[in-house]
Amino acid sequence: MDVLIVEKDPELGRLWTAHIQRMGAQTTLVSKQAVALSMLSEKGYDVLILDFNLDGGDAIALADYASYRRPDMKIIFVTSDTFFSNGSIFEYMANACAMVPDSTPPEDLAALVDYHGR
Repeated sequence: MDVLIVEKDPELGRLWTAHIQRMGAQTTLVSKQAVALSMLSEKGYDVLILDFNLDGGDAIALADYASYRRPDMKIIFVTSDTFFSNGSIFEYMANACAMVPDSTPPEDLAALVDYHGR
């Protein structure tokens, strides 16, 4: 399974990467929208973990591109906001399979990746 992680906090991204790799997945960690767009153009991923709070609101644009470019890829949003706490993100993003707080234990995030990526 291939996982693309887009997270602006490098320490948090490395923590998630370590847990996801332990379950046998290949991971790519990036922190910027432009790099993530390039990665999505070059390679198919099974799961995209996306920091909803990317600078400049880039997460929605990136998720939209991912949905168009890779319609079978699952997107797990991670956020510190409560903006979409009503579940409406699932109406806007067809690939969205989960939206979790950034305080979610990394082993739980890895379990979500494993479940949705297989």
